[in-house]
Amino acid sequence: MPTRKPVAAPARRGGSRPAQVLSQRALNRALLERQLLLRRSKLPVLKAVEHLVGLQAQAPNAPYYGLWTRLQGFRQEELSALLIDKQVVRLVLMRGTLHLVTGRDARMLRPLVQPLLERVLKTGSAHARKLVGLDLEALVAAGRAHVDEKPLTYTELGARLAERWPDREPTALAQAIRLLAPLVQVPPRGVWGSGGQARCTTVEAWLGQPLDAAPSVDEMVLRYLAAFGPASVMDVQAWSGLTRLGEVVERLRPGLRTFRDEQGRELFDLPDAPRPDPETPAPVRFLPEFDNLLLSHADRTRVISDEDRKRIITANGLVPGSLLVDGVFRGTWKLQQDRGSATLLLEPFKRLSPRERAEVTDEGERLLTFAAADASRRDLQLIRPK
Repeated sequence: MPTRKPVAAPARRGGSRPAQVLSQRALNRALLERQLLLRRSKLPVLKAVEHLVGLQAQAPNAPYYGLWTRLQGFRQEELSALLIDKQVVRLVLMRGTLHLVTGRDARMLRPLVQPLLERVLKTGSAHARKLVGLDLEALVAAGRAHVDEKPLTYTELGARLAERWPDREPTALAQAIRLLAPLVQVPPRGVWGSGGQARCTTVEAWLGQPLDAAPSVDEMVLRYLAAFGPASVMDVQAWSGLTRLGEVVERLRPGLRTFRDEQGRELFDLPDAPRPDPETPAPVRFLPEFDNLLLSHADRTRVISDEDRKRIITANGLVPGSLLVDGVFRGTWKLQQDRGSATLLLEPFKRLSPRERAEVTDEGERLLTFAAADASRRDLQLIRPK
């Protein structure tokens, strides 16, 4: 499975053939394979983060659970060390949401998604009207100077900016910097077992390297297909938050394979990407909050029904931990910890067969051991479907 700069194959010669139709189950198994969910992978942590094009990180511990469910023998300290050593970073990227990516990908992806973040600030932010008439270039320059000198919380940054712009709301000023400047959240934020407020500085100050001067949107699309394909143009746009990617896919078309889904939509893929037999078994998996598996396609029915998606994703965009059975969404999970005890609450949305129940329980016990190894008491509660 390619990770960096996958090379498109040369165009095929000869007459065109009708595109092969991929069933929903075939798309499911292809996605699970590329997401390292059909079997736990032996990839090193850094390579896995790179292959997945990052992991959602709105919840501080979500990347740890996301890697645990995908990698053999994953230990929390492996990812914590990469954060502390600046090999992975947390910053706002695709869809305007917080991701954990490699330092190299932060420098490549942030310039590519910047148009999206500017659009979010202008049209999708509650703070937009509070910034009307403000010299945004001057604001960004001032904000960068503050956080380059010393990592700051957004509250601290807003207060310092308000000293220069006292007629503006500090929160709006800080949020403008969050979207217009490439800010990373520095440790201990995101380190397993550590808490505290998010403190930010710029990518350049933290990594000691500039953003990529000429990042390749073609590479970004090819890497998306390696981790999430086969996929439509709308799927790529849903994952990235960018628009007009049809032009990019058309440019890449000669080196891609094309398929159709059961609704007739055209799908694109890397020629040699894995597409397993649809009957390949899929083990029970626990996905963390906001996992990209559930958020990276316009049509998500390959892993979750529209009914269940509307049921679990709240109006403010919260996505709970999810339970996969036979490769598809079947319920949610939540870990409760208090005074040395840990309880894993499992809520299947449909009744589980005895075999499925046993598999869910076994994997849930493994999750409890990973998440709360030091707890004096660990308990798993399976809530009956309503």
